[in-house]
Amino acid sequence: MAAAGAHRPGPLKQQNKAHKGGKHSGASQRRAGGRVSVKAQPRRRLRDLSRVDRRHQALQLRRQRKEAVLAEKRGLGSRDGPPHLVVVVPLHCRAAARDTLRLLQSQDAAVVRTEQGRAGGFALLCPRLKQRWRFVTAQAGDLYTVLDLAKVADSLLFILDPAEGWDDAGEYCLSCLFAQGLPTFALAVPGGTDLPPKKRIDAKKKLSKAIEKRFPEARLFPLNTEQESSLLLRHLSTQKQRHLAFRDRRAHLLAHAAEFVPAQEGDLVGTLKVSGFVRGQSLNVNSLVHVVGHGDFQMSQVDAPPDPLSLNPRVVKGQKRSQDMEVQDDSVNGTDEMEEDIKVLMKADPSKQESLQSEVVPDPMEGEQTWPTEEELQEAEASLKANRRVVKVPKGTSKYQAAWIVDDEEGSEKDDEDDEDDDIDDDMMEEAVSQEGESSEEEEEPAEEECETMTVSECLRDEQYDEKVEEDEQMLERYKQERMDEMFPDEVDTPRDVPARIRFQKYRGLKSFRTSPWDPKENLPRDYARIFQFQDFSRTRKHLFRQIEKEETEGASVGWYVTLHLCNVPVSVMESFKEGKPLVLFSLLPHEQKMSVLNFLVRRHASNSDPVRAKEELIFHCGFRRFRTSPLFSQHTSADKHKLERFLRPDAATVVTVYAPITFPPASVLLFKQRSNGMHDLIATGSLLSVDPDRIVIKRLVLSGHPFKIFTKMAVVRYMFFNREDVMWFKPVELRTKWGRRGHIKEPLGTHGHMKCQFDGQLKSQDTVLLNLYKRVFPRWTYDPHVPEPVPWVRSQSTLPVQEVDME
Repeated sequence: MAAAGAHRPGPLKQQNKAHKGGKHSGASQRRAGGRVSVKAQPRRRLRDLSRVDRRHQALQLRRQRKEAVLAEKRGLGSRDGPPHLVVVVPLHCRAAARDTLRLLQSQDAAVVRTEQGRAGGFALLCPRLKQRWRFVTAQAGDLYTVLDLAKVADSLLFILDPAEGWDDAGEYCLSCLFAQGLPTFALAVPGGTDLPPKKRIDAKKKLSKAIEKRFPEARLFPLNTEQESSLLLRHLSTQKQRHLAFRDRRAHLLAHAAEFVPAQEGDLVGTLKVSGFVRGQSLNVNSLVHVVGHGDFQMSQVDAPPDPLSLNPRVVKGQKRSQDMEVQDDSVNGTDEMEEDIKVLMKADPSKQESLQSEVVPDPMEGEQTWPTEEELQEAEASLKANRRVVKVPKGTSKYQAAWIVDDEEGSEKDDEDDEDDDIDDDMMEEAVSQEGESSEEEEEPAEEECETMTVSECLRDEQYDEKVEEDEQMLERYKQERMDEMFPDEVDTPRDVPARIRFQKYRGLKSFRTSPWDPKENLPRDYARIFQFQDFSRTRKHLFRQIEKEETEGASVGWYVTLHLCNVPVSVMESFKEGKPLVLFSLLPHEQKMSVLNFLVRRHASNSDPVRAKEELIFHCGFRRFRTSPLFSQHTSADKHKLERFLRPDAATVVTVYAPITFPPASVLLFKQRSNGMHDLIATGSLLSVDPDRIVIKRLVLSGHPFKIFTKMAVVRYMFFNREDVMWFKPVELRTKWGRRGHIKEPLGTHGHMKCQFDGQLKSQDTVLLNLYKRVFPRWTYDPHVPEPVPWVRSQSTLPVQEVDME
């Protein structure tokens, strides 16, 4: 009995831990045998630090960050730094902007210098505080002026109404500023003393509640006395600065003065001399400069004129600059420069200067051309003899001329091939799902013919009303197309007049959209021969940013007052500056003037619900650029292929693909759509995702059929094709149903497009059989850097809500 109850070992033998001997210092030295490690491990060294050393290291890092922030605050607006640029933006039509500027100018012991050419702009110099400010006014209705000034402003001063805060135009302006990137801001409320004492408290509570949603933890500054304006100035000069990534890595300046020197060839193009304070990074004369709204230009030289906003005018700041860098004397105009006290800092070096070339000029003869052998020549002659045909030609026609005469049959075949355009708009017109659109067009045609015979009314109001009705009808049709695309995504009707194998010959079937391969270099359009592509974009971007952080660029330092000589500038740039528009300049990083394929990740803005179709012209504000182009919309996924979206979706993030100049991220992007009256509506906001021409955007087409006879795992499907040849052509493509069944085509039945299909289960009678086809699409080359100025924005009263669209 005792033997029966004895313990027996299990199938797994117990493994005890090995003894951790030899981990002390003496054993490790004996085990190393005198060898020393080649490279010390930094992580191990950090782990080996004692607690006191770790605390000391953290204290040093904290102190360095604090000193960097204090140095930035002290440098802004000081004698050695650029003036503190404050943009005053009234957010309400009743906001007292003039009273605000008058209070700011009435500072004790401060010198006010009014700027010529811009209404409301002035500089404020305070030698006692060793601070200098520059104030520029921009109206909330002038959207482009506000956005351009916010790109370079150190602080934004929002002027609110004491009763309502901001109106619709102010709300729209704030939405655009938040999407572009909001610099440091302050909120001022002038007035309010006219209200009764009881209503003042209620108005202040109401205003504070509205501000909490837009500006959490923001402070309101009443602005009625000189003491309150002094507190506001102190707050502006001491608050922490917000950084905008796209401007901190590039030199930029706001023009303080400008002069246009026409060229000898004509008055339309010349040299533009722009003076201002360098901000952000040091400015190199060999780099390119982008004038916001006007394009890219080269610099010929950089001058150093006297500082017009110097805190101590008796000190010539050019002497200090001449010690830091060699000053070159211009032999031609040397006497004039000595008289005007202007020194030439740098002149452009043609060997180092960046080129303005933005596109590659493709060479059609670049392909390898080898001399044909005798065998190839004999084969060519034999093929020509075999393909000879008898054609009726006029008398006296040579063989070469006869080869160009085309029969009627060949001409019709070529016309059919030309009609199969790669354009998505044509596809959407040919593949329209809604029958109401066709019927409405048929009904409108006789009405247009009747309108030609009617007498036109002299009342202008009736004409405007008719135009509005036509716009509403077009908008209704777009709403219907968008709703049909949501209900039946990518479904199209198979054409009856054209065989499906010809109509969809550019499409292909895929076993799996996610895993099936697709070569990104296959069947590229000719526009891809004009663009530039990086071998490794992220590595180039990291290398450029590392050079900027190390401050390896040479040129005019931050805070210097310089004059840039821009070459071949049109006279329209100077005319817009004389009209009061701001002139904002950004230096370009290497390669940023070259064209490529840019991908933006955007979301639909809540204020706009109008349908936006793919390849419709939109206005882009990308970082410091703005341009017009027709984009593609696609899904944002982690796969290597991305499905095309026909409309900009309101409920998901969408990737927008365009041809545009290269911009290194991060950079914000705003998408606007121009109305018929000239206003620009904000439709989407986001950021730059990548610069990648190899991103594959796939357009999907879905052909649908209905089960006619249903068996256990077989079914007869009709209405997908209408002839036997099309069924045989698409036989290799896999089928699926809306209820999740999968199958394939077995054989055609008859000559009218019926086909026998086999599935992995029995179909339901209400199920629909689908066949997916795919084609890669590319954006249009419609890039236009010139964007028209918008009309002051007014909220549109939409007469057609989305919920009221009737699909029946």
